[in-house]
Amino acid sequence: MKKFLMFVFGVFLSVSSLLAFTPPDEGMWLPMFVDRLNYLDMNEMGLKLTAEEIYSINNSSLKDAIVGLSEGPTPGDYFCTGGIVSDQGLLFTNHHCGYDIIQKHSSVEHDYLYNGFWAGSFDEELPNEGLSASFLVKMDDVTDSIVPFLSDSMSSGDRQMKIREITGRLEDAESEDGKYNVVVKSFFEGNEYYRFVYLVYEDVRLVGAPPSSIGKFGGDTDNWMWPRQTGDFSIFRVYSNAEGFPAPFSEDNVPLKPKSYLPISLKGVEKDDFTMIWGYPGSTDRYASSYGVDFVTYDLGPSLIDMLGLKLEIMKEDMDADRQVNIQYASTYASLANGWKYYIGQVRGLKRLKVADKKRELEERFMAWVEKDEARKEKYGNILTNMEKGYGEAGKNIKPFLYMNLGLMSPDIINYSQDFTQFEQQLNEAKENPEAPKTTAEQLREAAKEHFKDYNAPTDEKIMAGLYKKYLEDIPAEQQPDFFLELQKKYNGDYDKMAREMFEESIFSSMEKVNAFLDKPKAKTLAKDPVYQLAKEVFESFMATMNQYRTSQGSLGKDKRLFVQGLREMQPDKVFYPDANSTMRLSYGTVEDYYPADAVRYDYVTNLSGVMEKEDPNNEEFIVPEKLKELFTNKDYGRYGTDGRLITCFLTTNDITGGNSGSPVINGNGELIGLAFDGNWEAMSGDIVFEPELQRTICVDSRYILFVIDKYAGAKRLIDELTIIQ
Repeated sequence: MKKFLMFVFGVFLSVSSLLAFTPPDEGMWLPMFVDRLNYLDMNEMGLKLTAEEIYSINNSSLKDAIVGLSEGPTPGDYFCTGGIVSDQGLLFTNHHCGYDIIQKHSSVEHDYLYNGFWAGSFDEELPNEGLSASFLVKMDDVTDSIVPFLSDSMSSGDRQMKIREITGRLEDAESEDGKYNVVVKSFFEGNEYYRFVYLVYEDVRLVGAPPSSIGKFGGDTDNWMWPRQTGDFSIFRVYSNAEGFPAPFSEDNVPLKPKSYLPISLKGVEKDDFTMIWGYPGSTDRYASSYGVDFVTYDLGPSLIDMLGLKLEIMKEDMDADRQVNIQYASTYASLANGWKYYIGQVRGLKRLKVADKKRELEERFMAWVEKDEARKEKYGNILTNMEKGYGEAGKNIKPFLYMNLGLMSPDIINYSQDFTQFEQQLNEAKENPEAPKTTAEQLREAAKEHFKDYNAPTDEKIMAGLYKKYLEDIPAEQQPDFFLELQKKYNGDYDKMAREMFEESIFSSMEKVNAFLDKPKAKTLAKDPVYQLAKEVFESFMATMNQYRTSQGSLGKDKRLFVQGLREMQPDKVFYPDANSTMRLSYGTVEDYYPADAVRYDYVTNLSGVMEKEDPNNEEFIVPEKLKELFTNKDYGRYGTDGRLITCFLTTNDITGGNSGSPVINGNGELIGLAFDGNWEAMSGDIVFEPELQRTICVDSRYILFVIDKYAGAKRLIDELTIIQ
């Protein structure tokens, strides 16, 4: 459930069951419909709250304790979710959600990744430029304001232009001159549209985080796996101005007084207990056709696995050799490793569970229904054939596109050099505007400090050499751009030599070189720089490759929209839920165990004893802090343990996906019992089809969170701030 660094991970994923029967645990539901669609089921399963206490736009409700975490003041998507847990804006989310921020604050001298971080007062809480927390104010259905003005005869470009025109007006109508961030999003592949109004708080400060030996215990080995004993949490605080409204960071800001916050339960979980999970799931594609599934299984997934695997291998070698390099690349590595393992599991799951075959069975029923009516044949008769063709063409072009994106564009030095494009233009026009390059030079000088803080040139050089060689080996010559063929000819395929010369001759390989250039900047120096020249060629070829890939998809957007429309028409009695699209959703289920294989049963909870069983002092993923071992040996659990044991994590049947990381797990009384942080390996196909017997959400138990804060960290001021239900 971790956030992915590269946009490409979000391009292809989007997950609702295609069966007539929807298991009670399945679905990521819009909370505005909870009273009409879900409340009775939830009530029967153990919910004690009223529908108004769950979602209300007039009174405080659970929705007001849920935040989307993103970057910037006008986010459209959210990388993680958080839950407000005090009347002073304290926020719980996952450790891996805060990992990038913890890393940015870390150095060899102040290694918060290794040692953890606990602010002893409000003044010690650390600001985070760019991080924002969005609170949903309200949502409404605007389908009737958009769909009647669209038609299937429109070209894709004209349709998108019309949608942008209308949604722009709909967003402006609710923004109150920028007070609110308003986002209109499509649902059911463009068959419905909803508007979301948010208050976005830009002052979000780091309050606490356990050491990675707790917050990331198990590392990549245990990622997506059960049993799990990871204390995956971090703590932030939302600040506002004195009136309670959003404001940029200021010493004058005060802790937010939220409309609602979550009390925390110490009662624990039992099998079959009711659970709700609230959050911002990112992207699913459960209405995918069999052709879409095959595309992910045989084209998209393998390309991602190969490229990411190689980059991770190169990074890991240097990270293991030097703690400074480890800190610099920790967040990037964790994010890429998460995506890499996700796709390995997804491809494996799609094959093992024969998901494409299940989709084909549905498509056969769909076409039999279509053939019974001439009007349906006219409207839906060709869409599966069109999708077969579209995905076939996309499959031919996806590998060159991904290898360009994740390979040739991957070295940081390539991307960093492009920050100087505007500067080159200003230098060429300095006679007309002599002040512009002076201002930009100072901005670039400041930006260089941030860039080189988390940059190691020898590692980046190895990445360039390794990935360029991989591109040569795996992409046919006829699909390689001219500049790459020239590089191959110039260096005779020796990309170690190419990378070495690039880094030796370029001004972008060190801060000293960049600053020396900025002292006496010349446009000619930039134009002749080998990395700068290469980057221009790479970006130009990337755009051409991306356009070729998009063109190859043909009418897939229209055909997917019609397919979903037809499925809903074919099954009028089925209650459909929309795919995840980074909007607030509610899912509900129960605490459950599961059977991953024949004669194998996994319990629904893990204990601190499991941490000790996995301890390996020679493996950084399984190092156990001495203080944690001491607390375990003495069974010093305080009020957070039961019968001599301390629960660390538990399983539920809730339906989640990426973006739900950090989502509060809430019991029937509206109390926090944990944080969702992962899915399980046996159901990695879950973003395509829900598997009720296998699919589980892995949650860190609230009692383990409080134990670490209280007994391990001694952060009593935070404990005193919480409302804890014994």
